[in-house]
Amino acid sequence: MPVEFLSDELVAAYGAFIGPPTRGELERFFFLDDGDRQRVRKRRVAHNQLGFGVQLGTVRFLGVFLEDPTDVPAVVTDYVAEQLGIDDSSALKAYTERAQTAYEHAWEVTKAYGYRQFNDVEADLVAWMDARAWTTGDGPRALFGAAVAWLIERKVLLPGVSVLARLVARVRDQADQRLWDTVAALLSDDQRQVLEALLAPDAASGRLSRLEQLRRGPARVSGREMVTALERASRVHGLGLKEVDTTGLPARRLSALARHGMAGKAAALRDLGSTRRVATLLATVHQLQLSATDDALDLLDVLMATKLLARAERATAKEKLRSLPCLAKASASLAVAVQVLFGSPQADEDGQVVSLVEVWGQIEAVVSRAELAAAMAAVEELTPAPDSDDDEAWRAELTKRYAVVRPFLPLLGEVVAFDAAPEGRPVLEALRRLPELAGRQKVRDDEIVAEVVTGSWRRLVYAAPDLEPGTIDRRAYTFCVLESLHRALRRRDVFAPASNRWADPRAKLLDGAAWTKTKDSTLASLGLPENPDGHLDELATTLDRSYRAVAERLPANTAVSFDATGELHLAPLTAVPEPASLVELAPDGDSRCFPGSTCPRCSWRWQPGPASWVPSPTSQAVAPAWRTSG
Repeated sequence: MPVEFLSDELVAAYGAFIGPPTRGELERFFFLDDGDRQRVRKRRVAHNQLGFGVQLGTVRFLGVFLEDPTDVPAVVTDYVAEQLGIDDSSALKAYTERAQTAYEHAWEVTKAYGYRQFNDVEADLVAWMDARAWTTGDGPRALFGAAVAWLIERKVLLPGVSVLARLVARVRDQADQRLWDTVAALLSDDQRQVLEALLAPDAASGRLSRLEQLRRGPARVSGREMVTALERASRVHGLGLKEVDTTGLPARRLSALARHGMAGKAAALRDLGSTRRVATLLATVHQLQLSATDDALDLLDVLMATKLLARAERATAKEKLRSLPCLAKASASLAVAVQVLFGSPQADEDGQVVSLVEVWGQIEAVVSRAELAAAMAAVEELTPAPDSDDDEAWRAELTKRYAVVRPFLPLLGEVVAFDAAPEGRPVLEALRRLPELAGRQKVRDDEIVAEVVTGSWRRLVYAAPDLEPGTIDRRAYTFCVLESLHRALRRRDVFAPASNRWADPRAKLLDGAAWTKTKDSTLASLGLPENPDGHLDELATTLDRSYRAVAERLPANTAVSFDATGELHLAPLTAVPEPASLVELAPDGDSRCFPGSTCPRCSWRWQPGPASWVPSPTSQAVAPAWRTSG
């Protein structure tokens, strides 16, 4: 019996209460509206009214009628009794005195509220599970929980746990096999041989397979490691499997296959069945094509940010600190000369204009002309030019690290297939021309992309010392392009389509032929029609009906009021007391646990989403995946 994926706790929780429902679950599943209360009050005695109401809420919550309809938590009985005006909720004990009554009520609920038997919808459930298993690749437990929720939502009475578990296992196995067969069918014989060869030991190492070698990413941040990363990406792309079109296959399923291939040992992968093995290897190679590009661009990003830009900035900052005493001394000499100049009168006592020789004589009395010349030279050397900016100093320092980037320049544009948005096209064009220009001693100014040379790069590229007329500094231009590429990649003005982290975010949206291939299974797994108009009309009708029902009950609702301006006011909610179990679990009696609490005595953990608190993996109790509060 294929129910091994269900633990004993999950089997016991199937179609049964595993604890008192939360307040939200009580209000969602056990609330009796006007129609419900009118049907309940057709029973003459209180215990039958209470039993009918409890059975109605139970089948909504669990999807089954309990063999003993009175075996429910006390909070359920109290909540239903309060709505029916029954003071003594213990009257439910008398509900089973006549066994036939509970069966009759269950039949009436089934008929009146449109509940169906499992056999009536089994084909629909199989189709839905097949689409979900094909699209999402959910594990058996997740698919089992989703199937339970699907049945409860559609008012279908749950079958036996082994019946549903066998059905889930069968559908999932069929979806897996269909995926492997579909992927394997895309490959030619030559491509199969290429994939199978990845599992053979490499002739050079003698121990690791080619696949295991290709899975190894960069380990250091350096120019040489950048060359290694690009060579690895080149080898992966050189396998010749780019043309295998998998766009019609679910991405999550391929990612699951790739995770197995990226983590499994070669010997374990060789033991897989033929179709599963080649499907896993193909998905792994496609993932490697993306991850190898990602690794190379990640390394480029870190290399530029830490080893090049940051180091150049730190070196410039240190140099500025070292130059401050010299600059201060030179500035002091110049300040003394200027003070003498400002203090000199324009004319003497006789009205004669003071000559320049006399002014120089006064200045040289406090500071020599040689000292002034040295101070002027120092100031000119240590201060930026008027048309410069704050980045020129560290950019000039950056050009000294040309040996770091020179080895990988030819490979960068060749291995990584870059593309660009309109704002990044000049940068991409400059990058494509860069390898040819970087290998020459002289580069003319009409051979570069002038649009990327901005700010202080203009002085460094066009006005560097010892440049011949009409030429540029190729080292400065190289770093100008790399800095522009670094910024453009981070903004995704330039991107790598064969990448995950550095791709164009807009390319993730399916359109055209790609959407047509996956549309049917995607819509089926989501339970949505192809034409949204009818679905939206149904939602609008439901929303309108709910609004009108609320409006009709407002006059009698004492918790709601409107002031003179028409503003809505709600009465304060009564605090719900903390359950004894939470107080008992809390450390030192403090029940104010919070998401992410690591309390050693608390065996519950916070799970984002509708399920709120659920037992941790180390707890004895296990909350079923399908039990949510809506």
